Amino acid sequence: MLEVSGLSAGYDRSQVLFDVALRADAGEVVALLGRNGAGKSTTLKAIMGLVPPASGKVVFNGKQITGMEPFRIARLGLGYVPEDRRIFTDLTVAENLAVGSRPGHWTHERLFALFPVLGEMKDRRGDRMSGGEQQMLCIARTLAGNPLAMLLDEPSEGLAPVIVDQVAAAIIELKRAGVTILLAEQSERFAGRVADRAYHLEKGVIRST
Repeated sequence: MLEVSGLSAGYDRSQVLFDVALRADAGEVVALLGRNGAGKSTTLKAIMGLVPPASGKVVFNGKQITGMEPFRIARLGLGYVPEDRRIFTDLTVAENLAVGSRPGHWTHERLFALFPVLGEMKDRRGDRMSGGEQQMLCIARTLAGNPLAMLLDEPSEGLAPVIVDQVAAAIIELKRAGVTILLAEQSERFAGRVADRAYHLEKGVIRST
């Protein structure tokens, strides 16, 4: 489903990733573990086309997407949930879900079943939601586009334990539904709850699997 080989990338003259190789098969949840600054977010951004790779290859669903524009990658069915969430704070929950929504399994009704708290506040604006609620909305908004696979950047960071439990349950449910997920995480405990396997990234290099 998703295969990365020999990926090197960085910002200006600063190289962050060195020959990164990883894969996520169809229906798998794969964790990319590492400390702050290890290169996890850069890896996801390079896969998504937000950071141009200096070298290497990214193949998604049988198609090479290396260096492709992010909106084209999204149209192929790869969803991206950034670390900073980026919901539309001046729109309601329902309006956020409508942005980029595409026909498929993940209707608004199914999304509200996955995240019941969002159904309870579907008419609430994004700027009146907690950080945890915004995280759930960001995941749900990406799902509304009915992607084949998703990149999740630090989905548990800074969340209250009860919200972490809800996000973990949602990821497990997504796996049951056949959604392939690559998630970047600092928390090995969280990754152990949801992931089938993991890669360990240290200073831009995959050290172990």
